[in-house]
Amino acid sequence: MSDLHLILPDGSERVMPAGSTGLDLANSISGGLARAATALDLDGTVLDLTRPIPHDGKVKILTFDSPEGRDVFRHSSAHLLAQAVMQLFPDSKPTIGPSVEEGFYYDFDAVPFTEENLEAMDKRMQELVAQDLPIQRLELSKEEALKLFADNPYKVEMINDLPEGTITAYRQGDFVDLCRGPHLPNTGRIKAVKVLKVAGAYWRGDAQNKQLQRVYAISFPDKKLLKAYLEMLEEAKKRDHRRIGKELELFSFQDVGPGFPFWHPNGMVLKESVVTYWREVHRRYGYSEIATPPILDVSLWHRSGHWDHYKQNMYFTDIDERPFAVKPMNCPGGLMVFKSKRHSYRDLPLRLAELGLVHRHEMSGVLHGLFRVRSFTQDDAHIYCTEDQLFDEIIGVIKLLKEIYTTFGFAEIRVELSTRPAKRIGSDEIWDKAEGALERALKSQEMVYELNPGDGAFYGPKIDFHIRDCMGRSWQCGTVQVDFAMPSEERFNAVYEGADGQKHHPVMIHRAILGSLERFIGILLENTAGKLPLWLSPRQVRVIPLNDALLPYAEEVCTTLWDAGIRVEVDRASETVSKKVRDAQLDRVNYQIVVGPREAEEGSVSIRTRGNRQLGTMKLADFVAFCRDEITTRRSTGE
Repeated sequence: MSDLHLILPDGSERVMPAGSTGLDLANSISGGLARAATALDLDGTVLDLTRPIPHDGKVKILTFDSPEGRDVFRHSSAHLLAQAVMQLFPDSKPTIGPSVEEGFYYDFDAVPFTEENLEAMDKRMQELVAQDLPIQRLELSKEEALKLFADNPYKVEMINDLPEGTITAYRQGDFVDLCRGPHLPNTGRIKAVKVLKVAGAYWRGDAQNKQLQRVYAISFPDKKLLKAYLEMLEEAKKRDHRRIGKELELFSFQDVGPGFPFWHPNGMVLKESVVTYWREVHRRYGYSEIATPPILDVSLWHRSGHWDHYKQNMYFTDIDERPFAVKPMNCPGGLMVFKSKRHSYRDLPLRLAELGLVHRHEMSGVLHGLFRVRSFTQDDAHIYCTEDQLFDEIIGVIKLLKEIYTTFGFAEIRVELSTRPAKRIGSDEIWDKAEGALERALKSQEMVYELNPGDGAFYGPKIDFHIRDCMGRSWQCGTVQVDFAMPSEERFNAVYEGADGQKHHPVMIHRAILGSLERFIGILLENTAGKLPLWLSPRQVRVIPLNDALLPYAEEVCTTLWDAGIRVEVDRASETVSKKVRDAQLDRVNYQIVVGPREAEEGSVSIRTRGNRQLGTMKLADFVAFCRDEITTRRSTGE
């Protein structure tokens, strides 16, 4: 057999003997790389390090630092968890165990696990890591796989769903699991692993199926990384937006409407402040705002394709013996607005924005504060343009998005370009045009992006924008999707008259910046720990009189600030001044102004920040100007 000719990421060639593995390649580069390696990427296909490299090609040694390498590491950790559970609870039936962004999980058909059980799982996993068990790939026929997993109906169901051909499984010690792989070479590489929680989950996400026990866990190649992650989780608990929402009286969730937020007065101030800014920016970028009905005839959803691709997440009702659907998305209604009048090429691009209230049926087990609700406001916009205008319109969206994220304090943005999925509408020619326009726009803006093959929407490719919060967590909020299909004759037949006098179909850009207004507010609350900048804060200023005799001056100060558009209140409680100041800081009030006899005589105020920093005494008119400047420039409040 001839040698392998492998091209490394730096363009250099490495010649290896036939039959060499990814681990051999890593060792030939450095021992440190071999110890850190999790898998091998060969021409875009990820392979086990222990498998012989099958042919020449471009190679990359993957480590935990890459998304693909981390996925292999965490999926191997899921097998480790399943092995530990099966040793502790032999009657349990393991089902599936994928890696996810926040770690990994494994679903079991088992009796409900207790806290003591979770501790036992941790201990057993650590023992299995210490044993440094080799992880071996098995290749089986369908008949062999069915025989091997005959006592597990879930695995049997999955095997029967697979096409004929070779089926793979992985063995480590006494545990074998059905899996495509790839996996780590051994359990010893999982240096740090921790079970986090247990929850309920339905087999294959279907409420008609049996409920399973889902065990969530996290793993790292270094104990220091695990320690830092657990510390971050503790900080996240303090910043939990549900807790902050209750403390600041922003919103609540109640049994009469599970998954539907109840907005309180303070919450409405915050929400409307976000919306006011959103509208201001969109006006500058040439958008007009529309509103479409929340309930529309089901025929519209058949035409849009949502019926075939999304009906399991929709709510339905009958009106006058006609079937209607509560909208899960704004796009079809927006198209009806476009179609309501004739358009010329001179009208394009037409940018129509909508803060549309949408409803989506979510399983009760996945509801999570404002992050996962059944009713939310989507900050949609749909841009109708010609193919020649498409490139510039995508760039315009990217610039708008950057401006909004920066204003809210999110400067770090991660970008993904998602291409055509297997299940889609529209021709390959249309998809080629759409994907090409998105890619060119990103390159023109010098934006680094990750390619996410096959993860586009069913009607078009998309760019997804992820913001990073102060704890390093990534949140997907913004999206830009190019759609040649929905305006087409086969769908909505949206047209404009071109310069040639003929009818043409516009290109439709679907885009959102905040995504879900509710979810974005939740992210914002956790990023700031509820210490919102002055322009967003429901409680901007609290006036604290030294005694009741100074209440008239406190009220005068309050009136002046209120008339200047500053949200202000007077603390009239019969408490000490120090207690009032402390209460204001716990309520995340941006500024406390203490007024005593001298301030009343001079027409001044003594100012303290919520971080307990003294700003000294200032004339009332100067303080009003100080606050107005901070609000209009939307600066972050100094603590």
